[in-house]
Amino acid sequence: MEHVLIVDDEENARIGLKKLLALEGFQVDAVENGFEALEYLANHPVDLVITDINMPEMNGLVFLRELNRSYPTVNVIMVTAYGGVESYLEAMNLGAFEYLNKPVRLEELKAVMERIFNRNLQQANL
Repeated sequence: MEHVLIVDDEENARIGLKKLLALEGFQVDAVENGFEALEYLANHPVDLVITDINMPEMNGLVFLRELNRSYPTVNVIMVTAYGGVESYLEAMNLGAFEYLNKPVRLEELKAVMERIFNRNLQQANL
């Protein structure tokens, strides 16, 4: 079972997405910000991080930089309600696998997750 970590300061978005993905069969945990996520990752390996971009204290792009330093193999999907071309380009240049707009459609998210997990499986079989 794939382990997913959700990082989002919006409680409703965080809890709602956690419930939806759990119903789809994923092991899902959720935290409120990038600092909590880095602390969580120090003790819990995950297969995927889904993070908001616009968060107080540590925005998603800063979190992605920190994540890449310590956990370069973790796949990341960035989500935002307020993103533009600049944040998209920065996220992709920092190694995000995908960038989705909020509200995230479950079918679109599942399709991206399937691509990530299939790619990981192919790489593991090489």
